[in-house]
Amino acid sequence: MLQQKRMRFLSVLLASACGLLVAGCSPTSMALSSAASIGVAAEQEGGVTGAVRDDAIQLRIVDAYIQHDLKLFRDLSVTVKEGRVLLTGAVPNPDMRVEAVRLAWQAPNVKQVLNEISVNQGEGVSGALVDGWITGNIKTRLMFDKYVQSINYNIDTVDGNVYVMGVAQNQSELERVLAYARNTDHVRNVISYVRLKYQNPNQMPGAASGNNG
Repeated sequence: MLQQKRMRFLSVLLASACGLLVAGCSPTSMALSSAASIGVAAEQEGGVTGAVRDDAIQLRIVDAYIQHDLKLFRDLSVTVKEGRVLLTGAVPNPDMRVEAVRLAWQAPNVKQVLNEISVNQGEGVSGALVDGWITGNIKTRLMFDKYVQSINYNIDTVDGNVYVMGVAQNQSELERVLAYARNTDHVRNVISYVRLKYQNPNQMPGAASGNNG
C-alpha cells in the first residue's frame, strides 16, 4: 500500500511538471513546461543549478517520509532553500519528530535542518483552513508589491505561526516582507529564516522571531 501511494505521489509530480492538467504530456507541452520552470528558477537567487538541487533535496526527503511512515508525509511540510531545510507541521509524539529530522539529514546536499515541528498542537480542519488563508494572503501581498522580489520567498503557516524563508535583496525589502506577515489577521507569531543577499548562506544564524501584537 505504501509503495502504491509513493508511486502515486511521484506520478502526480511528473504530471504537474508536464502540464497534464492543461495540455497533456505532449512534446510541445513538456518543452513549454520545462522552459517555464527554467525561467522561474533563473530568476531566483542561486539560479537554475541551486533550484534544481533544492528540488532534488525536497523530493528525497518527501520520498523518505513516504517510505518510512505515511503520517510524516501527510502531516509535515518540507521547504528547501539553498540546501537549508525547513520542517513544519505537527506530529503525535516526540519520537516521530526526531525521526523526521533524522530522515531529513540523510538527503544529500543538506546544509542545515530547521526543525519547527510541534508535538500534538494541531488545531484540526478549521486551524488548517485559517493557516492556508494566512499563507495565501501574505503571498498575494508580496506578489503585488513592486519593491519585493516575491519569487525569492517561501511562506508556511502552522497554527497561526508564520515561517518566512528566502533571500532578501536588502534590509528594506526584508522589513516590508515581515511587516506584511505581522499585519495579517490571525497571525500569532512570525519566524524569519531569511538571509540578506550579501550574507553567506553557510554562516546563517538562527531564526529571528517577532510576536504579532
